[in-house]
Amino acid sequence: MVIKSIERAIDKVKQREGFEGDDFKNKVLRHLQFSLDITKGDYGKILDLKAISEQSYSAMEAYMTAQEMADKKLEESQKQYEIDFYEFAAKHNINIIESESDLSKKMKISNEVFEYYKKYYLIFFKVYINDVYLHQALEKNDIGAIDQSSEALLISAKEGLQQLNTVPVYKKDKSVLIANKNLFDFLIDKAQNKIPVITDFLVLNENFNKIKETFERTPARKRTKKQVDDFNKKVNEINKKIQAYNKTNKLITNKTNLLLQKVNAANSNFLSKHIPKD
Repeated sequence: MVIKSIERAIDKVKQREGFEGDDFKNKVLRHLQFSLDITKGDYGKILDLKAISEQSYSAMEAYMTAQEMADKKLEESQKQYEIDFYEFAAKHNINIIESESDLSKKMKISNEVFEYYKKYYLIFFKVYINDVYLHQALEKNDIGAIDQSSEALLISAKEGLQQLNTVPVYKKDKSVLIANKNLFDFLIDKAQNKIPVITDFLVLNENFNKIKETFERTPARKRTKKQVDDFNKKVNEINKKIQAYNKTNKLITNKTNLLLQKVNAANSNFLSKHIPKD
């Protein structure tokens, strides 16, 4: 849609005669062609990067950096266009009324907002991706991977809290900062206090299954009273632990999803609030 619009604009400008032999027409064409090249080239690559951006922190960083660079190129092109435009107007005694809605001013503000947003988002994403890895390990009941991912999450969340304090607040808007801090605080508690409940149950359940397998292989008539008592004791123990496991598992899933929704809402509202309309 955008590409077609630029191409139509180029065709229309080409069909017009330059005003009194002025080179402004060619400058406009260069600006439009540059915009078209950026849209087809840079933003085409950006879409490819976006498709894989959530696979790792480095992929997300590459995607956001590419987007920022492309936006700055367009901003610089727009600035040059407006310089050419005002020179043309002055040369031909055309009075231009200044307006706060000028595109270059909006682009400058938008890029400032996105630069701030990028800093916060990359801090968030480094923590978030470790939480994703943790939940992948939980789905597989891989105790070793759970311990490793939980430790990585704990470290990244603590570092994330420190890094959040290094980003200056944009126009006194602390909404994104607060949403991220709330999430990181919970993820620290999750790694330190909630995940051990999960792993304790998984270890106990793994041992119980071995005991159960041995117990069931023993014919009932050959089972001693001690074997039966020990087995029943393990059954009672596993039943108590499974309640704590289910409760904890439900809590971390629901609370994580809720806080992630709040971060996403804060990000969306922040961009909507600070990026100029149109």
